[in-house]
Amino acid sequence: MSSQIVKRPNKKTDVEPAPPSLLSEFDISLFREGRHYMLYKHLGAQPFAHNGRQGILFSVWAPGANYVSVIGDFNHWDKSSHKLQPRWDSSGIWELYVPNVPAGALYKFHIGNASGSNADKADPFSFEMEMPPHTASRISAPSCFTWNDEAWMAQRDQEPITGIPLSIYEMHIGSWRRITEEGDRWMSYREVAEWLPSYCGTMGFTHVEFLPVMEHPFFGSWGYQLTGYFAPSARFGTPDDFRYLVNALHESHIGVILDWVPSHFPGDAHGLFHFDGTHLYEHADPREGYHPDWQSYIFNYGRNEVRSFLISNAIYWLAEFHIDGLRVDAVASMLYRDYSRKEGEWIPNHLGGRENLEAIYFLQQLNDAVHTLQPGTFTIAEESTAFPGVTQPIAEGGLGFDFKWMMGWMHDTLAYFHKDPVYRSFHQHQLTFSMHYAYSERFVLPLSHDEVVHGKGALIAKMPGDEWQRTANLRLLYGYMFGHPGAKLLFMGDEWGQDHEWRHDHSLSWHQLDHPFHKGISELVRDLNHLYTSEPALYQNNYSPEGFEWIDFNDTQNSVFCWMRKGKTEDDYLLFIANATPRVLRQYELGVPGERPLKERLNTDNAKYGGSDVRHADLLYPVKQPMHGRSCSVSLTLPPLALLVLQPEGSNVPIQEEQFES
Repeated sequence: MSSQIVKRPNKKTDVEPAPPSLLSEFDISLFREGRHYMLYKHLGAQPFAHNGRQGILFSVWAPGANYVSVIGDFNHWDKSSHKLQPRWDSSGIWELYVPNVPAGALYKFHIGNASGSNADKADPFSFEMEMPPHTASRISAPSCFTWNDEAWMAQRDQEPITGIPLSIYEMHIGSWRRITEEGDRWMSYREVAEWLPSYCGTMGFTHVEFLPVMEHPFFGSWGYQLTGYFAPSARFGTPDDFRYLVNALHESHIGVILDWVPSHFPGDAHGLFHFDGTHLYEHADPREGYHPDWQSYIFNYGRNEVRSFLISNAIYWLAEFHIDGLRVDAVASMLYRDYSRKEGEWIPNHLGGRENLEAIYFLQQLNDAVHTLQPGTFTIAEESTAFPGVTQPIAEGGLGFDFKWMMGWMHDTLAYFHKDPVYRSFHQHQLTFSMHYAYSERFVLPLSHDEVVHGKGALIAKMPGDEWQRTANLRLLYGYMFGHPGAKLLFMGDEWGQDHEWRHDHSLSWHQLDHPFHKGISELVRDLNHLYTSEPALYQNNYSPEGFEWIDFNDTQNSVFCWMRKGKTEDDYLLFIANATPRVLRQYELGVPGERPLKERLNTDNAKYGGSDVRHADLLYPVKQPMHGRSCSVSLTLPPLALLVLQPEGSNVPIQEEQFES
């Protein structure tokens, strides 16, 4: 993309020099076509030297305006002091060079239109904003941060994300860990950087996913109602402070994913809504442009300039902050015109259907741009419907995402675990059904923040029984999750079974780790992560049917189900056996795929996790007794409400003629 100083035609005289610009005719052409993916280097408030003086070149897209000025503390917020001029090319962009504007200065655009309405708007491209609840943009000094993550970036670009383990720790910066000694204040980006990398490294997570860090006026929106798309929230520090956090995570070999919200935006007076007195970023018709669930406004994806804005924003975070992946929020709401709407409250597309064809094209364009301009990065769709081809290549008609949240798995799994074990024998299909579609997309298994808010209760509170049973059920749930094909995602606090809903205004209840049950859950999650990342059988074929095989899912009477996870070679496999009842099942016979003795690799009933410690201390030896379609079998003791992971040990040994009694 061009970033040259443009000498454009002078419409006033043949003598007066043309005002400066960072936009060439090619830039304008790309912008109008919806293909300018580096607009953040051209619009907004850009440091600029002109006539030997350093200053700021202000540029804003406001085609519906008939008057634009920049106001700020550098001109006493005088709307008549610094008037922008419209470009000669009818692009709708207004520009003005202002010398001697210092870094840190506050500003807005004062915009008026022919209808007589006036508004003071934050800069859509501002890299910094005022601390909420204040709403002005801030002149951002050029970054002086020095990155030290070369090793991570080089490795990232060489290894496809679908071929490595992906275990995501989802977190909200403002409530992860607060400083209770100082009025329960939240940590800064740099303070989080002192704790988070070592914590995630110890726990074995491969990536951190931050709920949106972009500036948002209402803290209770958790970042999903954005007004500053290019500005890390000033609540926690400066853009370079956020770079420091990302760099620290990368130095600890932990990737960074950002939640990104191109689906809607709020109606705050200083934001994008009715930006130039017209419906510039959103649709004018509320049947297309208003989101009833979130009382927010839907981007007009059919407007080329809006697509340029959004895609350049995605590229900005990936390029300027070394972000590894974007989790795209509320994709389902983008794909369907009738999403969360009743009959008569939506408009069909030009073919008469319910699909939002413009949004589909935008998502394809987004994923193509991300993968082309930022190789080594990836995208995840939060998509809750059966829309086909979310992770299929664009060339094959898909949307081009790398991953999709497996919402069906999440709903079925939590519904099953919520049931008292006495009823589970009638609902085993809720845990086995996901394998019918597990490879239709590349899935992430999400136990996210959405499951522990708005009266849904904590994950551990969803489990039935007394305290011991609830804890055992949660351990079984996590074992099942890590044995199921797909990437993994846990929301902060769930890794130790926090016993209350997430509260965004308070710190996580870290003191609960002093309780043996919570400490045991934490140690289990740590060990599950390390098992997952160390065993190729759990990730090499994570998104391929070759990586999974049922042994038996028909024992509904005992609520037991067994399966294999398989790597690239025949001898590389793990056996998973889940007992979803509180009964100890002795001499439980199971078909096994080979003659090698089996060792207990992980047992969620281990005493160190808070379990009853029904374990197999010795090797288990198969016998020549066919079962479950296999020539050999083994006799086990299945611990209560627990999952066993068995692994073949050593080379083949002579098969015993009698069953081994564990």
